[in-house]
Amino acid sequence: MRDEFVRALIGLHQRRRDLVFMTGDVGYLAIEALQATFGDRFVNAGVAEQNMVSLAAGLAREGHLPWLYSIAPFVVLRPYEQIRTDVCLHKLPVKLVGNGGGYGYGIMGATHHALEDIGAMRALPNMRIYVPLTAPDVEQAVASMAVDPLANYLRLNSVAPIPGEIAPFAAWRRLKAGRGTVVVGAGPVLGNFYELGDPALLDELEIWCVGTFPLEELPAELSASIRAKRRVVTIEEHYGAGGLGEALGHALLRQGLCPSSFTSLHAAGYPSGRYGSQRWHQEESGLAGAGLRARLQKVVRD
Repeated sequence: MRDEFVRALIGLHQRRRDLVFMTGDVGYLAIEALQATFGDRFVNAGVAEQNMVSLAAGLAREGHLPWLYSIAPFVVLRPYEQIRTDVCLHKLPVKLVGNGGGYGYGIMGATHHALEDIGAMRALPNMRIYVPLTAPDVEQAVASMAVDPLANYLRLNSVAPIPGEIAPFAAWRRLKAGRGTVVVGAGPVLGNFYELGDPALLDELEIWCVGTFPLEELPAELSASIRAKRRVVTIEEHYGAGGLGEALGHALLRQGLCPSSFTSLHAAGYPSGRYGSQRWHQEESGLAGAGLRARLQKVVRD
């Protein structure tokens, strides 16, 4: 999604001149077009993410719209205090962009993985999170962020191969109908459902995609489907703590919805103590391949 983000921001720059782009010394061979477009409004802040966030807060206070880019844990966790104190508590529209959400950086290991980023950002006041699913989502999310008065975090990852026509980026989208179980997911990990190799199992699943946090009111169609089907599965490339499963569970209780079965599929961390590709980590966590198929079959049978 990185290339889609670069193109989206260049397009946005053509329509408004208050943008500032800042990188934490990453993005080489990817963001040079942004440097050429933004000129002196392109800032390489170096390996100094805390300073980058504080500088962005000052720029936002003076009427600029800063976009900060780095590897996801470096733009979320390393400058967390500055995001909280300098940005969120002052309700400043600083836009944080993290590449490689979840296990996106694969073999580079835990220091480069972002398995708690959504939970960390959810805990902050005046912060909205955007989680694209497909390539077109990125431009649409950037456009929404540009007019969002809150601070934002854009979580970039790989593009999900979702078949068929998909509605434009939104807080809630239904991707497909299904007979027996409601699935709610966030991010491209949802694409793994379409690779299960079990058409009958896929037919059982009604799949919904969450695009933004905090979760707004559940769509009436989703609430009705949960009441009728009584089985809910959440999936996310994120730890269970602070993630989609917890957020949706709270939303369901708030609306008095109590499904008979609620299964949270989430990142397991590093059960083997080893590192591999993003797909390898997903499979080890039961978020892809045979492990995901077995877990879903158990939910459907029960």
